[in-house]
Amino acid sequence: MVNYCANPNCHKPLHYLREGKIFLFSGKPSKGNSNVFNLEHFWLCGGCAKNWSLTMDGERGIQLLERKRRRFRAKFVAASAPA
Repeated sequence: MVNYCANPNCHKPLHYLREGKIFLFSGKPSKGNSNVFNLEHFWLCGGCAKNWSLTMDGERGIQLLERKRRRFRAKFVAASAPA
């Protein structure tokens, strides 16, 4: 069960799923059955989800990645007046 934000610098408690982002990763195989994998859930609160994302690294486990900010440039086109 997810109880807190996955960002170790935040650790905000999870009260509602209406904010933030849930991540689902395939974990280690279940004991006794190598064909069945456990699913692991992680949550980033709304504030952290704006700037961070999560990824799974086979050797290091869950990693917090900074999201790249997109810069949008508005392109203004002057409307030509009817002749």
